[in-house]
Amino acid sequence: MRQLSDGDVLAIARSTYDKSAMMGRSEVLGLHNGIRLVADYPCSDVCPTYTTRIIHYALPPDSSCTAHGGVVHEELVPVSIAMVRQPYCMPRVIVDKKLD
Repeated sequence: MRQLSDGDVLAIARSTYDKSAMMGRSEVLGLHNGIRLVADYPCSDVCPTYTTRIIHYALPPDSSCTAHGGVVHEELVPVSIAMVRQPYCMPRVIVDKKLD
């Protein structure tokens, strides 16, 4: 599996993606800090316009997240005609850039 640096993760997070092609999919991006990193592409209601990408570790967003160097961060996820906040275990490098 591909080893990802912080720079690789940021490049992926900043890259564009085809909302129609990725809608409803999930993909393994590689390993970051020894943890499997995935991207989910949820959509609801007006698809593919509202397809979003959520890059996160394949860990539950609980104490195991921070123990592995991740950060629990809430992301807006489309559900029906609304958006709801859901916690994800994310790489610190992504969360830090979102908060800049």
